[in-house]
Amino acid sequence: MAEETKKHIDIEDESTEAEEAKAAEEEAAEEKAEDQEAEKAEEEKEDTSEEPAENDEEAEKKAAEAESERYMRLMAEFQNYKRRAAKEKTDTLQYANEKIVGDLLPVLDNFERALATETEDIEGYVKGMQLIFDQLKTALGNAGLEEIKAMDEEFDPNVHNAVMTDNVEEKEDGTITKVLQKGYKLRDKVVRPSMVAVNKK
Repeated sequence: MAEETKKHIDIEDESTEAEEAKAAEEEAAEEKAEDQEAEKAEEEKEDTSEEPAENDEEAEKKAAEAESERYMRLMAEFQNYKRRAAKEKTDTLQYANEKIVGDLLPVLDNFERALATETEDIEGYVKGMQLIFDQLKTALGNAGLEEIKAMDEEFDPNVHNAVMTDNVEEKEDGTITKVLQKGYKLRDKVVRPSMVAVNKK
């Protein structure tokens, strides 16, 4: 009877141990599965974190390419502008006198006609030459040429060139007494100063 009881206890212990071992195995399997899921989640997280970095790098590369293209386009436009400006400047210098030359052609024509005319009417010839002279002055005046006032004016070294002195009692010191050669300005620029004699007492 005692042996049967002992045998029965041994069987119960063995079944308990088997159950505990099975439970331990299941627990270990669950832990392993949880670890695998955690590792997988971590890998997915790493993969997800790498994607934005790759996207940022690609975006930066595209932005750099766009900026480089924009710079090259601006450089090309600037070079074209420089070429156009240089051509316009050259054309301006070459044809700057086109208008005044056109205005002087009629004067040239009249001079040729006057020189080709044979006449004994000296007075009429002089009047004709005076008309041509007036026509020439008008054309040059329209182009901006202006005679510098000198006679009886106070000497101004900016527009007058004193080449001699004079002594005229009735005129003040520093007054221009003679104009040896007329001076001219083109608008505000002195083209040629007046050659004058200045009074000095």
